[in-house]
Amino acid sequence: MTDLPLTGIKVIDFTGVQAGPACTQMLAWFGADVLKVERVDGGDVTRRQLRDIPNVDALYFTMLNSNKRSLAINTRTPEGKEVMEKLIRDADVLVENFAPGAMDRMGLSWEHIQDLNPRLIFGSVKGFNDDSPWADLKVYENVAQSAGGAASTTGFWDGPPTISAAALGDSNSGMHLLIGILTALLARQKTGVGQKVSVAMQDAVLNLCRVKLRDQERLETVGHLEEYPQYPDGTFTDVVPRAGNASGGGQPGWVLKCKGWETDSNAYIYFIVQDQNWARTCLAIDKPEWIDDPAYDTAPARQWHMFDIFDEIEKWLADKTKYEAVEILSRFKVPCGPVLSMKEIADDPALRKSGTVVEVEHQRRGTYLTVGSPIKFSDFTPEITGAPLLGEHTDEVLANLGYDADAIRKLHEGQVVA
Repeated sequence: MTDLPLTGIKVIDFTGVQAGPACTQMLAWFGADVLKVERVDGGDVTRRQLRDIPNVDALYFTMLNSNKRSLAINTRTPEGKEVMEKLIRDADVLVENFAPGAMDRMGLSWEHIQDLNPRLIFGSVKGFNDDSPWADLKVYENVAQSAGGAASTTGFWDGPPTISAAALGDSNSGMHLLIGILTALLARQKTGVGQKVSVAMQDAVLNLCRVKLRDQERLETVGHLEEYPQYPDGTFTDVVPRAGNASGGGQPGWVLKCKGWETDSNAYIYFIVQDQNWARTCLAIDKPEWIDDPAYDTAPARQWHMFDIFDEIEKWLADKTKYEAVEILSRFKVPCGPVLSMKEIADDPALRKSGTVVEVEHQRRGTYLTVGSPIKFSDFTPEITGAPLLGEHTDEVLANLGYDADAIRKLHEGQVVA
């Protein structure tokens, strides 16, 4: 197809770090013209964080800002604010994830933006929603995971709350905001007016922890959670406990050792004991005698010695690599999968073929590996391009707004833009 689904949608990307950029990057992948507005003195802080090559934009930045253009501008100057207001009048979407109150202090409150452009969709990510007593707090990834219920329910029961490596607070919030923005764009087709779309990081984390809230309600009613490792021999308090590697559903699961685990920290598979597939599971692991054994043939019976079952499965796995194990188990329809390292994922030919992992060119860094679109479409494949240099498109943007060469030169001389 010639045009992508969001071709013609103009987005002002007034975001930094991860939550906002993850949202706007996907808008860009799907065809929107995304203009990243950055400070003249260094731009997005992630351009310089965790650099692997001196004086080159860090991977932290390039992997969250592909397919965008960059305008470097000082919005605190009258001239800079004037440029911003011109951009807003012509835009479809503005996304920001500044600290609470920052947009108001810039003179770009939601009310003022509505006056400038009633059709504009204003997307905003904050740590907590407006009704929270912590609404004014500045929030980062791990704070959101803690406040959203993820940390308290992650880890092992004899250890502290644990943070997930997955960006449940940042990128997850960006994806929630993306859904809201696309919904608001559809609503605008009916009403002709824009609206504010807000996502709180705490709320987005909780949305992914809904099964744990479910478990809290069940615990208060029943007093125990039969699918947790603490049952039947352990004790429960009045809060949902940490459950280690338990599956969290009605089908027990655990991370199990495979051949080579002594030297390879990722020589493991995740194995699920599926109730309706019990007979084939027994055949797969060479335990046919378990099929009709009353100590094993029902889910409640197995729960009493589930870890003994897992120990026996590990014995079966001892001479098999994780890949060999998954290949055998797949023949018996056993739900399972290998624990993959980031190196294995980076080198995975299937992920590269699907566009889930892609190599792109960058003007100064050369070729680098990044994550492609996790969403696949039958009519088009998003083309991932390199992230922009700071202010790479400043002059182009100003010219499109009607500034002539002399006016653009004066803005540079006055350090309004870079």
